[in-house]
Amino acid sequence: MRQAISAIVILFLLCSCSENRDEENSTDTAEQSQTQTAPSAPESCISCHEMTLDKNHDFGCSGCHGGDEKTGDRERAHAGLIRQPAHPDNMALSCGRCHRSLVDSNARSSHFTLRNAVNIVRRAFGATQDISSLVDIPVTEIPETPLQLADDLLRRRCLRCHPYSSGDRYPAVARGTGCASCHLEFSKGKLVSHSFLKKPTDRQCLQCHYGNRVGADYYGRYDHDMNDEYRTPYTTRQEYFRPYGIEYHQLSTDIHQQRGMVCIDCHFGTSLMGVTDSAVSCQDCHSAELPATEKAANISRDPSGTKYVLQSANGRLHDIPVMKHPAHKKYNSTVNCQVCHAQWAFTDRGTHLLRNDLDEYDDFARLSVQGSFEVEKVVINNLDFSRDEIPHTMSDKITGQEKTGLWYLGYETRRWEDIIIGRDSDGKLQVMRPLLDMSLSWVDEDEELRFDNLRPGSTTHGLSPYIPHTTGKAGLFYRERLRHYLRTGHDTKR
Repeated sequence: MRQAISAIVILFLLCSCSENRDEENSTDTAEQSQTQTAPSAPESCISCHEMTLDKNHDFGCSGCHGGDEKTGDRERAHAGLIRQPAHPDNMALSCGRCHRSLVDSNARSSHFTLRNAVNIVRRAFGATQDISSLVDIPVTEIPETPLQLADDLLRRRCLRCHPYSSGDRYPAVARGTGCASCHLEFSKGKLVSHSFLKKPTDRQCLQCHYGNRVGADYYGRYDHDMNDEYRTPYTTRQEYFRPYGIEYHQLSTDIHQQRGMVCIDCHFGTSLMGVTDSAVSCQDCHSAELPATEKAANISRDPSGTKYVLQSANGRLHDIPVMKHPAHKKYNSTVNCQVCHAQWAFTDRGTHLLRNDLDEYDDFARLSVQGSFEVEKVVINNLDFSRDEIPHTMSDKITGQEKTGLWYLGYETRRWEDIIIGRDSDGKLQVMRPLLDMSLSWVDEDEELRFDNLRPGSTTHGLSPYIPHTTGKAGLFYRERLRHYLRTGHDTKR
C-alpha cells in the first residue's frame, strides 16, 4: 500500500514538473514570437522609400538629397531634405560633385537654355538684344509693350518643356527636372526607377518633343484640331487616350524610325549637352565622299571595306546607303535634303494666342482641350457648377508663381500635306513652317482689350526654316517641288 501511494506521489511530481517546463517553454516561445513579429525601427531611407539604384549611384541617399539617412526619426531624417537634387538650382552641388564638366557645359547648351527658340519669338515682337537663357526672360506684372506680353506668353504658356519644369500633368509628359529630365524614367507622373539611364531612350525625348514639334513627327504623330467638333468623336475619357494632351493622327513615320534607329543615334549626348558641336548631317552619313566616321563614334567601315555601318544605341547594326542619284550632285549645295525627302510637314497656320483675365468660360467650352493641363483643368472644372471653383490663374513655368489669367490657343488651320518651301538667309531652299504666323491679344479683368491681334514685325509671312523628321524616298515627283524655284526664283511656295 505504501508503495502504491509513493508511486502516485512521484507520478504527480513528475507531471507537475512537466507542466512547469511546458509553461516555461510556452513563455519562451511567446517571447520569441513577440520578438520576431515586433516591427523594427527604420534604419535608413530605403526602409520607407524602397528603390533600386544603378551600380554607379549605389551610395547613401544623403549624398544627393541631404537630410540624415542614419536616423529612424522622420523629422530628423528630412531636415534639410533636397527633393529635386537634379534641378538646375541644385545640380551643380549634387550631380556636379562627380560630373562637374558635364554639368557646366550642359547648363550653357542651347538644348538646356532654349535660347534659340526663345530669341526667335522675342525678336519677332521687338527685342533688340538676345538673352542667353530662358531664365533671363523679364517678368512684368502689367505688360505695356508687345514684347512684355510675348514674355508673359513664353513664361506661362510656352515653356513647359525645359529643365526647370517637371512637365505638364499628362501621363507621357510629366518627368524630372534638370539632369533627371533625360536620365530618369517616369510614367504617369511618377518615378519608375531610381536607376539612372546612361543613354536616354526615345521615350525620354518625347516627354518634351511631343505635339506638333520635331520629334513627334519622327513617330508620325500630328495633333488633332482642338475644337471638340474636329477631334475624335468616339473616345474614352481615360487619361491614356490622350497621353500627350491631345489626340493625334497617325501618319507615316520617318524611314530611320522604321529601320529601328533611335534619337541619340544622330543627336549625340555630347552635342545636346554642349560638350562638342558634333551633330551629324544627312550628308555626313550618306555621302560617299564625306563619311561620318570622324564625327560619329557609332559609324565604322564594314570589314569588307565596301560599306559603312552604324551601330544604334539599342545595339542594332544598320548598313548606311550612300547617295547615288544624279540629283544629289546637281542640287546638294542649293537644296536641303528634306525639300525632296520630307513625306509631310507641320504647317499649322494662323496661331492665335489670347490672354484672358476674365473668369468666363462659356466661349471656350469646345476648346477646353488645349494641350495645356492647367488651362484644361480650370475650364472644365469651372464650367461644372457642381464643383468648387478653382482660381483663374496660370503658373510661371520657371518660378512656379501663379498669376491671373489663362493663355488660350487656337489655329485657323492645321494641315500637313502641303509642304511649304522657301529660301533661308543663305539662299538655300529649305522646308519652312509658319512658326511665327501668330497673333497675341489680351483682355484684362475689367474687360478692357489691352492688345488686339499683335503680329510679328516681319515680312517673311511668319515662316522659319526647319528640318521635318519625316524622311522617306523622294519618289518620282521630287522635281515638282523644285520646278517653281528653278524656273522663277520665287521665295516661297505654299
